[in-house]
Amino acid sequence: MSTLFLSRTLYEAIRAHGEETYPHECCGALLGQPVAGGWRVIEAVRAGNTRTDSAHNRYQIAPLELVHIERNARQQGSEIAGFYHSHPDHPAQWSTTDLAEAHWLGCAYVITAVAKGRAADTNSFLLTGQSEEEKRFEPQTIAIEDETLMQASDVLETEQDQIHTRHRTQ
Repeated sequence: MSTLFLSRTLYEAIRAHGEETYPHECCGALLGQPVAGGWRVIEAVRAGNTRTDSAHNRYQIAPLELVHIERNARQQGSEIAGFYHSHPDHPAQWSTTDLAEAHWLGCAYVITAVAKGRAADTNSFLLTGQSEEEKRFEPQTIAIEDETLMQASDVLETEQDQIHTRHRTQ
């Protein structure tokens, strides 16, 4: 099973976004890097829900906003690892509409159930398959990482990159 790694701060920010937009669905993008066994999320970017016809049970991120998010991610050395949204007064399980409107194969789709304005369950699903016709959601483990350990890991990776770069130039 694939794993979505993120800090407690990011996890709570995603859940708070759902509470703030209740009774409408919130939405946003997850930025990060692929790691062995899944994705490591380093940023959750809030997006506007452009669905005005049924924002209580649907979401849509404007294409121009998504292009802007993706461009900023690349400039930071990240990529879109997935998306998140809330389900007001419904379970944190994907719907047939969620599957039909999911197109980023290999990305995580995080859903938070918001019951009467309070975040309840949060689940993640990996969009798998080789094509639109074969796509499906598979459950994905959410692993909350200690932020101190994440920062230490980032420092270690940077130092290893610097050593590798020096070694190649010698």
